[in-house]
Amino acid sequence: MATTTTTRDVSDQSDITKMKRNPDGSFNRAPSTFRGTIEKGGVHEPEKGRYHLYVSYGCPWAHRTLVTRKLKGLEDFISVTTVSPRMGKDGWPFAKVDPFPGAEDDPFHDSSHLKDVYLRAQPDYEGRFTVPLLWDKKLEKIVNNESSEIIRIFNTAFNDLLPAGKAAIDIYPEAHRAEIDEINEWVYDMLNNGVYKSVFATTQEAYEKAVVRVFEALDRLEKILEGKDYLVGDTLTEADIRLYVTIARFDVAYYGLFKCNFRTIRNGYPAIHLWLRKLYWNRPEFKDTTNFVHIKTGYYSSLKVNPNNIVPLGPIPNVEPLH
Repeated sequence: MATTTTTRDVSDQSDITKMKRNPDGSFNRAPSTFRGTIEKGGVHEPEKGRYHLYVSYGCPWAHRTLVTRKLKGLEDFISVTTVSPRMGKDGWPFAKVDPFPGAEDDPFHDSSHLKDVYLRAQPDYEGRFTVPLLWDKKLEKIVNNESSEIIRIFNTAFNDLLPAGKAAIDIYPEAHRAEIDEINEWVYDMLNNGVYKSVFATTQEAYEKAVVRVFEALDRLEKILEGKDYLVGDTLTEADIRLYVTIARFDVAYYGLFKCNFRTIRNGYPAIHLWLRKLYWNRPEFKDTTNFVHIKTGYYSSLKVNPNNIVPLGPIPNVEPLH
């Protein structure tokens, strides 16, 4: 199929240098637009092979969905396409226009950029062209582009079609939902999105306010994780998944490039550091979906805060050994 094109200027939606800031120089992330779900009797029925996930390995929000997809054993249910980590003025490129190692072509539409998929689904779309993007191949529609909702869809939507062991995995158990929600709320505001508030601040005051809150969150998490393998209820939940994707990127990107440089995780937070290493080295759902080449290339060449696009070799190693 031919690529969908548009005659209107969508650069405000695709070019990160045109992102709007608040009057005080602080950064607010725009909410996601597509908020559908997969459910029996709904528009998007749970079916094996019907859905496709567009991701960047560099993006922490997309990384959440990759961890959950593997954890739930959905590899044969939901196919994946990886964009190049080098986001430019037209947004996330496919291998067709940027054949970065590990990047892939759009298997359905011969698209050049992810924005083409969005505009194919909704030509008048006015939001940002973000990953992850969950696509319904049967209806040729976008289901959802909000990572926090996609991981909950993956958690339950296909349980009736999965082997009993995978169906039994529950990253949002009812008994712990209130605590998970409470942790998610402040971790997102202060840390997951807080590091972006730091790097995208355009005033010293806005930066300092954001970066102090980043480390307030890390200090709080350090106390929670002392002597524990998981954040909530002694079991792996979505709170761990949502935190992991930020912590895995902290020393390799946020500490230096994002100016979040009070302390590294490896030298400043022993409990968080041990938690990170246990997840990375003991659970393939985490290690196999963590691509440090894409992560570092994405941050150091896409956000336009590193003028020469030099990608650092360190820290070495990316994740320290568990033992």
